[in-house]
Amino acid sequence: MQAVMLAAGMGKRLAEFTKNNTKCMVEVANKKLIDHAIDALLEANIKRFVIVTGYKGNSLKEYVLSKYKDKLELVFVENKDYATTNNIYSFYLAKDELVKDDTILLESDLIYEKRVIKDLINNKFENVAAVAKYESWMDGTVVTVEDNLDIHSFIGKEKFNFNDIDKYYKTVNIYKFSKSFLSKVYFPFLEAYMSAYGLDSYYETTLKLICKLPDDKIKAHIIKDIVWYEIDDEQDLKIANVLFGRGIERYKELTSTYGGFWRYSGYIDFAYLVNPYFPKQNMIDKLQYEYPVLIRQYPSGLDTQIMNASRSFNVKKDYLLVGNGAAELIDSIAHITSGTVGVNYPTFNEYFRCFRNAKVEAIDNSDIDYKLDVQRIKKSIDKNDMTVIVNPENPSGYMLSKEEIITLSNYAKKANKKLLVDESFIDFAGANDRYTLLDNEFLSEFPNVIVIKSISKSFGIPGLRLGLLGCSDKTLIKTVREDLPVWNINSFAEYCLQIYNLYAKDYLASCDLIAKERERMFKELSKISWLKVYPSSANYLMVDLKDVDSTSLSIKALDEDKLIIKDLSSKGGFKNKNFIRIAVRDTNDNNVILDFLRNYKK
Repeated sequence: MQAVMLAAGMGKRLAEFTKNNTKCMVEVANKKLIDHAIDALLEANIKRFVIVTGYKGNSLKEYVLSKYKDKLELVFVENKDYATTNNIYSFYLAKDELVKDDTILLESDLIYEKRVIKDLINNKFENVAAVAKYESWMDGTVVTVEDNLDIHSFIGKEKFNFNDIDKYYKTVNIYKFSKSFLSKVYFPFLEAYMSAYGLDSYYETTLKLICKLPDDKIKAHIIKDIVWYEIDDEQDLKIANVLFGRGIERYKELTSTYGGFWRYSGYIDFAYLVNPYFPKQNMIDKLQYEYPVLIRQYPSGLDTQIMNASRSFNVKKDYLLVGNGAAELIDSIAHITSGTVGVNYPTFNEYFRCFRNAKVEAIDNSDIDYKLDVQRIKKSIDKNDMTVIVNPENPSGYMLSKEEIITLSNYAKKANKKLLVDESFIDFAGANDRYTLLDNEFLSEFPNVIVIKSISKSFGIPGLRLGLLGCSDKTLIKTVREDLPVWNINSFAEYCLQIYNLYAKDYLASCDLIAKERERMFKELSKISWLKVYPSSANYLMVDLKDVDSTSLSIKALDEDKLIIKDLSSKGGFKNKNFIRIAVRDTNDNNVILDFLRNYKK
């Protein structure tokens, strides 16, 4: 058995990463792709490796010879026309070498677990394509597979039908071919195809024709629970570094994206805070039904967004603004704020970052076990022009009662000071404890109070980005509105606001489910002797790991169990401490992280 890699391409989409090197010389997880590939070949006991070079071929050849000439029989075939041809021609140029033995065919932009090659060699069929069940992140050729594992058809982008996704398998671009198949079937077809259609095509085009033959079938080798990735551009490279990296670098690479974790199949996100119980399927179905219309239409301007929010939350239109997530509204408030701002600490980092025209004074609550304290907040009101309260606090989950908030609002009003209250997580407090300041009577009485509410998190639609600002100060509302774009909300978010009242009961029921599940998690975590869990009124729990290093635990959770945990060690207020924050998800997911913590070896 031998292997061939098609490595002639220029990799233009990788831009700076392939400026001076071909694609297989790009590093993933601190090792070049060519090294990953050769490691897999050596482990599978393959001793002969044919590489078709082209762009920056001399550098590749020198590198491979310098490292592996004593470990492999290396054969180099040059595609001098790499800039004007495609991999069908590169494959053809290696014909004389490939007909000498059975062959594993590799593309140069792949990374995969080493066992893929060994498993493919051990497959009982002679001509086999490695395929994986289609997932949303995949791109390129897919195949359909018969019950007997015959590949029935190769389907390109032009024939892809989303209604048939359950039937599709993505080609991994790793194949095993017998020398008999290559010499008697594949290359005759390849030569005929190139003669008719030219050299700017792909070798899979020929396979598409061959799989229709009655006798020369290509079998599917379905890979399951094996990580692989195709690297076409810089984003693919970042994703591959997460999938194949380990340790602190991998953790930082993943968390630095601030989301987009849907790209990583099988990972469970306990870092970001999303309601898993809402929207229910009937609301999702309604959004999906309207998708073709909504995607082709401009959203309405702010007047309509505010009208929808006013109807949904029963607040006067004059008191409301709708934002592209709460972050946009926070940033706009910060833009018009000067003087000094008191911010409870630790808290949502955005409140320390955003006030670029004001001086931020921290109200350090780390010495009172991360609770919010009315007297400390009053001192901040005395001292500062504005004071920020995140209620429930993030990450502690500690919540001030409505009576305490009214007391502070009165105190700030008498002092002619502003109070910003962020109640993004308050709906999760539980049926007997939740309240809202987005109330006409409250806002009318306290024009000095600005209320911020993230809808995206609580509604379980963070991808749509929705937030509210409530205040009866007409001058402030006017000034913030002038800072917002005309179209700051997309059509899907607008439609969610429009139809919310149809599903309001479902939403409140989902918040009750979160509260119930949070209490269960609190009780179970409290049974683990080496950690301390804090009571919470939000959809997350803050945990003190005591003498267990929080970074090491978070890395191990990611590397070994695909669990993404919020490590708080780099957050202000947790210096030299080992705290994590865990999102409350549904019961099945929560049981996974409970088991991980119960079984964690200190």
